[in-house]
Amino acid sequence: MSHSIALKGGASQPMVRFDAVGKVFGGTAQAPAFTALSDVDYTVPRGAIAGIIGRSGAGKSTLIRLVNGLERPSSGHVYVDGVDVDALDASGLRSLRREVGMIFQHFNLLSSRTAFENVALPLEIAGVDKATIRSRVLPLLDLVGLADKADRYPAELSGGQKQRVGIARALATEPKLLLSDEATSALDPETTQSILELLKRINADLGLTVLLITHEMEVVKTVASDVAVIDGGRIVEQGRTFDVFTRPQHETTRSLLSAANKGGNLPEWIRSDLRAVPQAGDRVLVRLVFFGETAFQPLTARLVAEIGPDVNILAGAIDEIAGEPFGSLVVSYPADVATLERAGRFYAETGLTTEVIGYGV
Repeated sequence: MSHSIALKGGASQPMVRFDAVGKVFGGTAQAPAFTALSDVDYTVPRGAIAGIIGRSGAGKSTLIRLVNGLERPSSGHVYVDGVDVDALDASGLRSLRREVGMIFQHFNLLSSRTAFENVALPLEIAGVDKATIRSRVLPLLDLVGLADKADRYPAELSGGQKQRVGIARALATEPKLLLSDEATSALDPETTQSILELLKRINADLGLTVLLITHEMEVVKTVASDVAVIDGGRIVEQGRTFDVFTRPQHETTRSLLSAANKGGNLPEWIRSDLRAVPQAGDRVLVRLVFFGETAFQPLTARLVAEIGPDVNILAGAIDEIAGEPFGSLVVSYPADVATLERAGRFYAETGLTTEVIGYGV
């Protein structure tokens, strides 16, 4: 049986805006001050799936907890749909949290309640009558693909099914914003992919804004249209996911991408012997990046014709970032001055994006 549901609309302002936000914990003799966030400016467009990515301890969780008022900023302001979260009293925060759903890494389901009852819980707390609860919960279970699991308990469900219950529960109050706190970190890759596809479908079909935090580059690459990279409590890079991933500007972003790509799929025995400065007789290893107009041009063959036949292809991959095609190729060729100059001219003429990985024999 199919059910229909609707979510609330909104005005034209961004769904979430961080304005010079800082957060300091402690500051007493017993607990020395620790700066978790510093001067954060970031905007989540309405209707987008936006990702905040960073290593453990970078400030991701603190940032997302400011959105629904679980933490208060030490400085600056956090706005949700134009409302200053820090200005809300207890009643205002309760109203806000009905409009901001949240899903968690470890599901946070009640083991004594069925899938139906777990989804119904926030509605029961809000005092919604049983008939309305049923009319809202059944469509949500249908939406997340669990219409036949309504009477199952969490112990009878797989990890992916538990997370789907968590998503349905987060949607029960018809929120305008969904927060995802490392929601796929406890799942295997196949299940992660199915949950990400569900989030994309919810975003597309319901127009629901999604803000997710993660340390997994693959998650951001798969679903997020916009991304911010956080390091040491600061946003060090932000923009369209495709732009940030294909032209990273900050060392933290490059490091995260490099770790995710496992060195561009180069064998360890090659990477371990690379040098930062060339020596006589060395070859240069260069990563060629293909996207936009360069994605469909025979540039590798033209590179060989330009600089000579002594070009080796060491690794390559074709991928998709935020729905856009993206390819990379690692090549090596002699690092003598004449060859490097010819290659440099070729890259300048074609607009091909390149990165020198290192030098070796």
